[in-house]
Amino acid sequence: MTLPQEALAAPGSDPGLHPIHKPTPGALICPASGIFDTPAVIAELDKAVSAVPAEDPKARRAAAVKVLSEARRRGNAALEEAFHAHPLAARELITSQAYLTDGLVTAALHVARIHLHPLPNPTKAQRIALMAVGGYGRTEMAPHSDIDLLFLIPWKLTSWAESLIESMLYMLWDLRLKVGHSTRTVAECIRQGKGDITIRTALLEHRFLDGDAELAARLKDRLWSDLFASTGSEFIEAKLSERAERHKRQGGQRYMLEPNVKEAKGGLRDLQTLYWIAKYLHRVDRAAELVDLGVFRPEEYAAFAQAENFLWGVRCHLHYLTGRAMDQLTFDLQVEVAERMGYQDAAGRRAVEVFMQDYFREATKVGELTRIFLTQLEAQHVKTEPMLAGLFRRRRKLRGGLALRQNRIDIADPERFLADKLNLLRIFEEGLRTGHLLHPDAMRLVSANLDLIDDEMRESREANRIFLDMLLKHGNPERALRRMNELGALGAFIPEFERIIAMMQFNVYHHYTVDEHTIQTISVLTQIEHAELVEELPIASRILTEGVNRKVLVVALLLHDIGKGRPEDHAILGAQIARRVAPRLKLNAEDCETVEWLVRYHLLMSDMAQKRDISDPRTVRDFAKLVKTRKRLDLLTVLTVCDIRGVGPNTWNNWKAMLLRRLYAETAEALETGLEALNRDKRETEAKRLLREALPGWDRKALRAETGRHYGPYWQGLPTEAHVVFAGLLKGLADDEVRIDLHPDRDHDATRACFALADHPGIFSRLAGALALVGANVVDARTYTSKDGFATAVFWVQDAEGHPYEEARLPRLKQMIGKTLKGEVVARDALKDRDKLKKRERQFRFPTSITFDNEGSEIYTIIEVDTRDRPGLLYDLTRTLANSNIYIASAVIATFGAQVVDSFYVKDMFGLKLHSRSKQEALERKLRMAIIDGAERAIQ
Repeated sequence: MTLPQEALAAPGSDPGLHPIHKPTPGALICPASGIFDTPAVIAELDKAVSAVPAEDPKARRAAAVKVLSEARRRGNAALEEAFHAHPLAARELITSQAYLTDGLVTAALHVARIHLHPLPNPTKAQRIALMAVGGYGRTEMAPHSDIDLLFLIPWKLTSWAESLIESMLYMLWDLRLKVGHSTRTVAECIRQGKGDITIRTALLEHRFLDGDAELAARLKDRLWSDLFASTGSEFIEAKLSERAERHKRQGGQRYMLEPNVKEAKGGLRDLQTLYWIAKYLHRVDRAAELVDLGVFRPEEYAAFAQAENFLWGVRCHLHYLTGRAMDQLTFDLQVEVAERMGYQDAAGRRAVEVFMQDYFREATKVGELTRIFLTQLEAQHVKTEPMLAGLFRRRRKLRGGLALRQNRIDIADPERFLADKLNLLRIFEEGLRTGHLLHPDAMRLVSANLDLIDDEMRESREANRIFLDMLLKHGNPERALRRMNELGALGAFIPEFERIIAMMQFNVYHHYTVDEHTIQTISVLTQIEHAELVEELPIASRILTEGVNRKVLVVALLLHDIGKGRPEDHAILGAQIARRVAPRLKLNAEDCETVEWLVRYHLLMSDMAQKRDISDPRTVRDFAKLVKTRKRLDLLTVLTVCDIRGVGPNTWNNWKAMLLRRLYAETAEALETGLEALNRDKRETEAKRLLREALPGWDRKALRAETGRHYGPYWQGLPTEAHVVFAGLLKGLADDEVRIDLHPDRDHDATRACFALADHPGIFSRLAGALALVGANVVDARTYTSKDGFATAVFWVQDAEGHPYEEARLPRLKQMIGKTLKGEVVARDALKDRDKLKKRERQFRFPTSITFDNEGSEIYTIIEVDTRDRPGLLYDLTRTLANSNIYIASAVIATFGAQVVDSFYVKDMFGLKLHSRSKQEALERKLRMAIIDGAERAIQ
């Protein structure tokens, strides 16, 4: 990885220092003279510095910095222009960046040695060697990488050397370079390297820049004889432990949607770790030498080089875009990097999604190369082999010509193995059945022979039995599915799956790529089956305990998102694909039909629970009519739970759990006792009875007044706890009074905000504005008008981090809301400066969809607004509705990352549904305009 070196002869009698030492130009991105013209810069430096009196070293240094600043500016401009023209030439860029840095560093040393601290007759003690270490030592520099220098001295630090180093560093700092430095003797390098792996790793990549070549050569010899020799195992274990900790810090997943290009699993640091270990053991200077050593095959090294170039390209574009050392590939930067690298929108997918799919494919290659490399180390006995999971248990005998090698499953006879192509599936099942990992040589053989997985094999009853047994009979199939996926076997066996491999979904909601999300959902199913989530998921756990068709469920999970990445509705397209795939997996006709139905309606239960008012009996009736049977309800419930939990960490919460449990229970009851059991009168009577029991201290007259002052929807839409709170708020409430109750609601993972005040037009919007002004995020809301003219509104809100407000914050929150409601603050004006999108979320695009539904509720029109979320959106929408004389009875807010679906249950000013098409179209135009105006305001 390092370039060949060449020292330029030094003038004068100084035997220890060469004025300029630079790498021989190799694969540079543009001509060397355009990056750093060494003779021209040195001549200009000598002239500029000599023009300043020697008695003023500070001014001399400033003169040098001025020349070097201009040289740096020219060099960086040339590199950025060249990279813009050749955005995939990453290897050439990072080599060129190191070339420019070499020029600046050695030129600064030249000024310090010749002009600031000249030494006509140096002693042996007054020698110094300037070394590049770390990534700079490898000649790998991103535009804003740190510069790590080692000043090597023969014995103790002399005053001359100290002054020389200080002057040189001041010049580099004045150039605004980020310099890390150390000054050590050879003995100190050895001693400190023995005690610190980080220092040892930096020294491993040392590169001589300038100065005393003999001193640098002595360091190299001593490092290999006294530090690196015979400590390979220690170094490997330390670097692998460091790697594991780094992966843990980065989330432990290769498919996190905002990866760190340098530090994440499958990132540059993983490739560098391989190189460090290889260099430490084999003293290689380039990764290509690992092919000659038999560690990598030529095609594997080609994959190494391609992944490395791709990742370096992404990192360098990040540095240029941000103007700093930025390695986190955030959502907003993904769009710009994709554009810079030449990606374009295609086939219903955004350029950024195609780019990120390539990113994750390269990260997967890094993982494969790592496995191959580490297993080679085990074979050479320089790395500890993995312990068997069942070391003290009876070992399960391997089938099908397989054998254990290094505690991993390998192929005893490749020719015999390939003679039966079903073995390409059996090996994954054997890994699950026995608990052993696959040997990289076995993985190589499988990858190289995927063409054997043909249509004949896909139609084979035995092949499909093996595949389904792997999913259903050996515990958690997650590991086998992921390995099949990474090796290409899953996409080969189910070609329809190939399209979603490494496919990202460009939004904040989904944490994983589509294929990884699919595997996660199947893993969640296994956890539920193994009774690991009984407390969190009691209904799903009970359903699986009582028994469902597991084959149907796991196939539906495998296929539920297989239609993604195309312009069509992925649920409809997925059902069409399932209609082809399920019979191929040898499911019977009834099971095929059920799988197709589950894939088609896999979002139905989630949508009903989160986007509709499930206190409205019509919602449950409509859902029950679509589900039809208890069997389908059970299957859909478990699939929905696995789907949501498989989206990513913290996606599942008490709120969603409560909504799904309630929808499940009421639908199950309706399916068992008949849909006519779902009626408003029954719910209202029961709610009043529960309120009477909850207010034992109230007299009969007060209770009659309270139970008689509200209309039916109030009783059907709120829990008893809220009825109790409103009973207290309304008691003795004056017409000009506003009463507020804020209380944590653990079942909803939110803070419940209850308001009681005299009703008037636009009350919902006024309350939404007050909450937006204090930074509260509304996740659900209901408002009702009593028969005696009071508004009873309840909002469930969360803080900016998506959590319930801490109780200590509630008094101040209540005070701030009260001020807004009293008119002391005008929400519309105050929100202008607060309604801003976070920078990292500005690139998300969600087409606005507005629908009017007069069938989903018996007494209301449901207006569903599906659009891009932002802080003041709910206020803008409700204000628009209020200004159009639309009464809002309730709002159901469903947020999916940066996307939001607000569903409003409304009537017109006469208490009627909005049946007129012309009125609907006029209202839709106004809502769209409010969204557009707000969106423009949010990005200003």
